[in-house]
Amino acid sequence: MHALALAAALLAPGGGAAAGSGAGWTLVWQDEFDGEAIDLSKWDLEENCWGGGNHESQCYTRRRDRHPRANAFLADGLLHIVARRERYTASAAPDGGGKAMATLPYTSARLRTRHRQEWTFGRFEIRARLPRGQGSWPAIWMLPTGSPYGAWASSGEIDIMEAVNLGAPSDEPGVAPGTPETRVHGTLHYGRTPPGNVHTGTWHRLPDGANPADDFHVYALEWEAGEIRWYVDGVHYATQRADGWWSQLRKDGRWSDPPAGAPFDAASKYHLLLNLAVGGDWAGKVNATGIDEAAFPQAMLVDYVRVYRCGAGRPDGSGCATVGADAKLVAPEPAQRRPLP
Repeated sequence: MHALALAAALLAPGGGAAAGSGAGWTLVWQDEFDGEAIDLSKWDLEENCWGGGNHESQCYTRRRDRHPRANAFLADGLLHIVARRERYTASAAPDGGGKAMATLPYTSARLRTRHRQEWTFGRFEIRARLPRGQGSWPAIWMLPTGSPYGAWASSGEIDIMEAVNLGAPSDEPGVAPGTPETRVHGTLHYGRTPPGNVHTGTWHRLPDGANPADDFHVYALEWEAGEIRWYVDGVHYATQRADGWWSQLRKDGRWSDPPAGAPFDAASKYHLLLNLAVGGDWAGKVNATGIDEAAFPQAMLVDYVRVYRCGAGRPDGSGCATVGADAKLVAPEPAQRRPLP
């Protein structure tokens, strides 16, 4: 199906509460996706069949805009990231290089601002409608472009929003059988390089059992030195603080501790990523498990991406916090606490 025909077949944007930023935030970067083609001065499209490091079933392609089988294109003022059921062959390496090739049964797109725009601290706000179906795994997240703390996960990862298998039967403990999956998740990854990587986070459910795949919602994150906060439609639902995260890197044959606050501190610059994965070690192993082939194609639709800095101008990014009294303070699990050097 041609990209524009697929756009017409997918739902147009609905209501979805707009969540304006709190007092003191100044808009410093944005993409409203109102043009006719993806702005390559803002976004890089990856191409590989690496599987995302999670044994995912998609190849990411650079097919875009008016390509007849585009995996990423603009239409009706929206960015469409489309996962299709089709075999594709490309590099098996994360960077898309090398001679090793792989073939996977789905295609999709992963856009990033790497080497185009990076940030340290700020508010990141994305209005999107998520895909549905067993095996779908949309993500809005951040990785460090430059960090002094070494390879993943010593240098961290910030997941603004992830969701898996929306609409499929939930496997959440205590939920009635057949209840549809509706949760969205906010997570930090940190610690050491694998297998010493750890993560902490929590999930949020929209009011009245609403499914994030049925309408547009605003997913946001506020990051300042020592604290990171997650929001959906202006509701502050989670906070993590520096006394819960940590980083260690190997130096002279021993594990060493970077400064307090690493890896989410002033020394690192992070870029944004938007992608739709299929299957893998999370989506493929929960809810109904596997991939519902009949559910595809699926698309994540993005209305805008906006980045703010705190107008107060403090070097640590503080002074503009939007704080909700009912937000959960996420603490590390005992098994995930810092190992001894």
